[in-house]
Amino acid sequence: MNDRILGIASLLLAIFLTWQSYGMEAPFSYEPLGPNAFPLMIAFIIGVCGLILIVKGSLIVDRNPPGANARIASMVICIAAYAFLFQWAGFVIATAGMTAIVGRLFGGKWLWTILSGVILGVAFFLLFDKALDVVLPTGLLGDLL
Repeated sequence: MNDRILGIASLLLAIFLTWQSYGMEAPFSYEPLGPNAFPLMIAFIIGVCGLILIVKGSLIVDRNPPGANARIASMVICIAAYAFLFQWAGFVIATAGMTAIVGRLFGGKWLWTILSGVILGVAFFLLFDKALDVVLPTGLLGDLL
């Protein structure tokens, strides 16, 4: 029953996102699709996943293993912290921190999660900011990047 409830909630969220994104207009055109393309794609993906959960909801599923709910709650808190720290700390630091913490939640060793977080943060910053010309916040690193 939980899958069906989550599926229905996902469909309602997808409908809300679709409704809200149709009214988005930019004062100037900076991309050919406009500002509502990304929210519409996200709404479509959430809607499809919601439908899958509703259909799949009739299957018998096992309970979460011990500690799984705490890890899920920790991930939600980590994502919220990432959103709040993104502008102030900058893309590289926020991404490295989030990657390290999520890696630890999945059983990774501190050294490897921190190392992979830093590599991922720097690599994606260079990809988006330098190669794709998508401006990302540098935050605390300022002019180093």
